[in-house]
Amino acid sequence: MTTATSAAAVERLDKGWQLALSASRAWHRPADIDASARWLDAACPGTAAATLENHGLWSRGHPTPLHDKDIWYRCRLETAGSVRLVFEGLATVAEVYLDDRQILVSTSMFTPREAAVTLQGGEMLAIVFRGLDDYLDDIKGPRARWKPRMIDDQRLRLVRTTLIGHMPGWCPAFDVVGPWRPVSLIRETPISRIARVDMRSDLEGAIGVLDVELTLAVPLAAGDSASVTCAGTSAMLTGDGATLKARLEIANVAAWWPHSHGTPSLHAVTATIGNEDVALGRVGFRRLELDRGESGRDFRLVVNGVPIFCRGAVWTPGDIVSLNEEAVTLGESLALAREAGVNMLRVAGTFVYESGAFHAMCDELGILVWQDLMLANFDYPARDAGWCADLAAEVEALLGRLHHSPSLVVLCGGSEIAQQAMMMGLPGATDPTPWFATVVTPIALRLRPDLVLVPSSPHGGSLPFTADAGPVHYYGVGAYCRPLEDARRAEVRFASECLAFANVPDQETLNAYLPVPPVHDPRWKATTPRDVGASWDFEDVRDHYLETVFGVDARQLRLEDGARYLDLSRAVTAEVVERTIDEWRRPASPTAGAIILFWKDLVVGAGWGAVDATGRPKSVWHALKRAFQPLRLMLTDEGINGLHVHLINEGPQHVDGTLTLACLRDGVNPVVTGKRELTVPAHGAQTISAYELFGAFFDISRAYRFGPAAHELSVARFVDSNGREREAFHVLPGALTARRDVDLRVKVEEGREGWRLRLSCRKAAYYAHISAGPYRPVADYFHLLPGREETVELVGPAAALPPSGNVTALNAANPVAFDAAGDVLETGEPLSRGENS
Repeated sequence: MTTATSAAAVERLDKGWQLALSASRAWHRPADIDASARWLDAACPGTAAATLENHGLWSRGHPTPLHDKDIWYRCRLETAGSVRLVFEGLATVAEVYLDDRQILVSTSMFTPREAAVTLQGGEMLAIVFRGLDDYLDDIKGPRARWKPRMIDDQRLRLVRTTLIGHMPGWCPAFDVVGPWRPVSLIRETPISRIARVDMRSDLEGAIGVLDVELTLAVPLAAGDSASVTCAGTSAMLTGDGATLKARLEIANVAAWWPHSHGTPSLHAVTATIGNEDVALGRVGFRRLELDRGESGRDFRLVVNGVPIFCRGAVWTPGDIVSLNEEAVTLGESLALAREAGVNMLRVAGTFVYESGAFHAMCDELGILVWQDLMLANFDYPARDAGWCADLAAEVEALLGRLHHSPSLVVLCGGSEIAQQAMMMGLPGATDPTPWFATVVTPIALRLRPDLVLVPSSPHGGSLPFTADAGPVHYYGVGAYCRPLEDARRAEVRFASECLAFANVPDQETLNAYLPVPPVHDPRWKATTPRDVGASWDFEDVRDHYLETVFGVDARQLRLEDGARYLDLSRAVTAEVVERTIDEWRRPASPTAGAIILFWKDLVVGAGWGAVDATGRPKSVWHALKRAFQPLRLMLTDEGINGLHVHLINEGPQHVDGTLTLACLRDGVNPVVTGKRELTVPAHGAQTISAYELFGAFFDISRAYRFGPAAHELSVARFVDSNGREREAFHVLPGALTARRDVDLRVKVEEGREGWRLRLSCRKAAYYAHISAGPYRPVADYFHLLPGREETVELVGPAAALPPSGNVTALNAANPVAFDAAGDVLETGEPLSRGENS
């Protein structure tokens, strides 16, 4: 349900704010503020840490605590008349004053608050955020049945606030205090005649169904009529004059799809009341179902009758200090997710709810949203009426503002609550989230009955964290250092969290923001994620796979050749992630989702993110971009059954094309080939044995080992009738990292759309990597084949100099340099413009 208010009646109070600090409880009310208090110009929305950082009084590198202080904000109001002051988010224990009169108290960071007041003009609006430390000292609650080690203050379970800053080991200690969401002034006399809008959309076959209910601020006058229009179809609004209803049934409506499977069509809805047209918003028509399978253990989302393989990441705030990402930056980050093929983002319970702009962009981009409530790990006080009332208000506000969002598909009670309870020894019959059934579910069924409801993530197995039922946080491949085959053996149904590694950023980011010796420098180690109390961190996990997948001695390599160690580290996490997702996407797999941890790092370093904290994609991002393609070609090792070729077509049209498979000796010469014409139906897939394609036996997987290997590389290629190409690779152990002269060549060209590189080689080059300064290659960390030229576009800032840098590969003996400006190499030999070999 949304309140319709004309934009002209809303004044965003985002200017004229000041901030001052005091000792906790030093000033009782605004009249007590010391005349010598130092007031700083402040951002609103924003946080105290962000304001202090802007004034040079707080540092991300050495953050000072803020929860031991009171933090005051003030802003002069010039408006006169009856208004509502709306506070969309106050973190956390806040008192609001108009001059010296208290008008509001809030103890929840996540529930909007408002106060109706009459202004004369010139009043001072003041907000004091009381020290959270003292508030927690005073608050009492029931004894917890379990205490998670991940969070540093167990009392936080009693307060509705973020866990940011309280999760040592992987989240920096940044205290979140301030008006982190907008503050607005709304005049009580609305220009619009509509006070409230309720719209619900559904898809029944090819028919879009839209139910509209309007509550009018001014009843419909006698003789006036009202109607509603959407997608070229109109219906009369009828009712008692104050409340009007209509149902539209739109034949052959353009449905809303996740972008991987179709077009995310949105339709504007307009009401006509008398002679006035009022825009009510946009809706998407989609039908959402949950398929649990015959056993009841599956967890597969079905959109518009089509099963969806959900893939993406746990979303992280764009700026963990201010918690407010500019619309342009947010759009760039979501566009980067869409470019990588992400069709689902999970907003996890350890952070904060995202802005309306985030959800609107996900609607437009066709990115599904799994929404956790901001709850994680704790034994929350389910019998405390006040706590439950705060949670109810929070859920009402969340679903109220997302009432029309087609991208929202899952509402989850939080992160690792049931898992934590069971791992701490509670009986399996314990219900660790009773408030989900009593508080959350009734509200969700009333406001968003279309959503899939999950009490906690993970959830559903014989224990919440077993992988073979329901959504699970799968770290078999990853933190638990299981072999890659465990991804199949575990029979994962839906990995709502998975594949966390200490992913190394590109060298450009390290040079600019973390220019220290890697791995063992304390400044490097401070950014490496770890589980509190564990004797290992996630670089140890990465080193395990460096040794087992690439067959190198990680410790020795780190000591003898740090640069080579980082190159292989970037490649191995990309290799493991891509192979694991391919395993889960093969047609016979029971897995229906893979959400990696995280989308973006919180600070610069070897964090969990696919994108580093500056917004630059890491090697894993490029692996995801390949693995997440809607038209995806894959090779899987089936042991003595050889290799299987899988072609997945998630698009709405069938695909015709030619499939070829070749095995190359020394990465150059084909020793066996196969070919077949294929048709893959819309939203379909095919699996073919390599033996079928060859028509004879060839030890393609090296399972039989009758003599030395006849090849090192298998390459599958599919070219459809429109010329689209997809490739898949299987490289025998040892070949990826064995250095040799592959004769890399690079040309730089400038076109109307910008700069691009043309790459070629004489022998297969594995994990070719482009280093181009401020430019971002749209494809990177990929295998380059002999006999063909790959074109890679470079994306860079408009004012950047022509690109220069180098291209290398894991198995290349030497890098090859390029310089679009035609600079002279150190050897003294001039480069022809943009070319070197």
